[in-house]
Amino acid sequence: MAIELEDLGLTPEMAEVMTRLATVGAQVARIISRNGVETDLAAGVGTNAGGDGQKALDVIADDLFREALSETAVAWYASEEQDEVVSLGEGSLGLAIDPLDGSSNIDVNVSIGTIFSIFPAKEDGDATFLRQGHEQLAGGYIIYGPQCALVCTFGDGVKHWVLDLDTNSFRRVADIKPLPQDTTEYAINASNYRHWPAPIRAFIDDLVAGAEGPRGKNFNMRWIASLVAETHRILMRGGVFLYPGDDRKGYERGRLRHVYECAPIAFLITQAGGGATDGCEEVLTALPDRLHARTPFVFGCGAKVARVAAYHDLPGEETSALFNTRGLFRS
Repeated sequence: MAIELEDLGLTPEMAEVMTRLATVGAQVARIISRNGVETDLAAGVGTNAGGDGQKALDVIADDLFREALSETAVAWYASEEQDEVVSLGEGSLGLAIDPLDGSSNIDVNVSIGTIFSIFPAKEDGDATFLRQGHEQLAGGYIIYGPQCALVCTFGDGVKHWVLDLDTNSFRRVADIKPLPQDTTEYAINASNYRHWPAPIRAFIDDLVAGAEGPRGKNFNMRWIASLVAETHRILMRGGVFLYPGDDRKGYERGRLRHVYECAPIAFLITQAGGGATDGCEEVLTALPDRLHARTPFVFGCGAKVARVAAYHDLPGEETSALFNTRGLFRS
């Protein structure tokens, strides 16, 4: 498997890790394309460390990535599918990964993906990953959809590759452009409306009110239930994504994991000129207290992410219901 990495200035160790990630990504893409032919990849096989049900493909992908990285510069491997950080030997890098994001979409042929984050290795596994996201060396994802694509940042913009099935290699295509600011799409699971905190309800109420509301225009809602797919859409055409914490037991901090889901996505989005917060504070400056820590997550166009944070500063009476004359948020 080849991936075009020329002119990126990567160290030999980083280049090898990226090549191994791309190689396994191509394998996983092929396995997904044969779902149902030889096995049911959506079959339940257990529960992971975070309490979520594991699908067969979750375990397959985790095994493939871990084995491929075991003879590289990756000293520490942290996965959604592992209870603790796994030591892979001596090395200068730590890799955190969600091997298969969007498991609920495996059996309905909707885009799913792999999310990864690379840090400088420290003396132990926890120290390697329980740090601020701005210390990442790289963050990215592989999306398994109509195209299999790899999107990554090394801290100098967002790079983009597409799997060429004719050559079985990842071909470099145009870098991701800065996020457009004037967009009318937002992504949230509206079925949880009754559980959201008041500022999130007020923000969404104002979008739903459309041209007659304080925003003065109509908006479209999207929800794919695949963080990789949501991220890819926003990188391609803008918008904002929200997964807030809510009042349900176990959802107080949302359901997305900080280390291997939100931190790398936040790195990508900010490198594309956008914003990424927990609703109020920047994700990249937060310090996770454990490997599988969760965080509310809002990301996308910077102005829209900042607007969500501003709703948290409104007086209680302003966030309790829709106020079409809310002057602070007109236009």
